Amino acid sequence: MLKWKDLTPNNDGLIPCIVQDHENNEILMLAYMNEESFDMTLKTGKMTYWSRSRKELWIKGETSGHFQYVKSLCTDCDKDTLLAKIKQVGAACHTGKRSCFFNEIV
Repeated sequence: MLKWKDLTPNNDGLIPCIVQDHENNEILMLAYMNEESFDMTLKTGKMTYWSRSRKELWIKGETSGHFQYVKSLCTDCDKDTLLAKIKQVGAACHTGKRSCFFNEIV
């Protein structure tokens, strides 16, 4: 199993994390993790991110009740992006939509 030291964070110490429904492969959101949120996610089984705007840990669902439970976590070939397959409870997007990706361009 890979550890944080094996990954390649950006200059801010963050790694983007693509979040995908483990049952139907729907992409739900993109968030960022730092070492502390990565370790907390592994320890608790609940997706925990780093809020870039609030500059603090963010346990998804802590205020909304829309938790994300880790089913698998892997990295891409460069080890600079994570893919979390999760069980989503409720909406993933803060707008109340299931996915953050609903603004169609083409």
